[in-house]
Amino acid sequence: MLNVSVLGASGRMGRSLLACIAEDKDLRLVGALTEPSDPAVGQDAGISTGLGSLGVSLLDNRTHVLEKAEVAIDFTLPEATQANVAACIDSGTALVIGTTGLEEEDIKSLREASGRIPLVYGRNMSVGVNVFMDLVRRATRALGEEYDAEILDAHHSQKVDAPSGTALALGEEVAKARGRTLEELGVKTRVGQTGPRVPNSVGFSVIRAGNIVGDHSVFFASPDERIELIHRATNRRTFARGALRAATWVHDKKPGFYSMRDVLGLQET
Repeated sequence: MLNVSVLGASGRMGRSLLACIAEDKDLRLVGALTEPSDPAVGQDAGISTGLGSLGVSLLDNRTHVLEKAEVAIDFTLPEATQANVAACIDSGTALVIGTTGLEEEDIKSLREASGRIPLVYGRNMSVGVNVFMDLVRRATRALGEEYDAEILDAHHSQKVDAPSGTALALGEEVAKARGRTLEELGVKTRVGQTGPRVPNSVGFSVIRAGNIVGDHSVFFASPDERIELIHRATNRRTFARGALRAATWVHDKKPGFYSMRDVLGLQET
């Protein structure tokens, strides 16, 4: 049985992780981290999140939360990333991190940390999304630059970053398949008299409304036809289950910087 600690246990994703762990006979919850300001500190993590007793208290001390863990799963906020990673290094705990909105400096620190612990980083932990990304990469290569590429990202009204990390990752797959970078090809805003579309650019559109869990579409359009690849998440548990699959895969790996592509065995072609 794999001992798992959840960092950010009181958030949307944290609650989904707690529920999925409770349902899996091969996983054991051994730690649940929350913010010091959380009024539920000290309470049973399950009861405080509406799941019933799980026998593990919500704590604000990383050392105690990681004490028995073989792997930690982090869905918190970018400002907590450095401290969470440092605590995992100190405890020798493998880490799966799905926090979105990380900057380049954060990613650099993750890569440095991966020299000491096995670490899986993904801006979207859904198994389906990662297969979707692989299909987008293959389609981009097959279609060529004569097909315009556009990415639509739709999420709930409370999401704070845009475009989403997943949308950006999709754009990176398109740019990489064309031998370029997203910094070179990406167009994230269109306002006013923008003029005609720049050839070979990768456009982004964003919707933030209601309780949309996460929809992403990639459009490839030529003058004669259009291809649409779509992924829709209907429940946050899809991200939780993917993160737990990553945790099961990475806990006994050598130190290294891994992705969901590694977890799923999706090879570069």
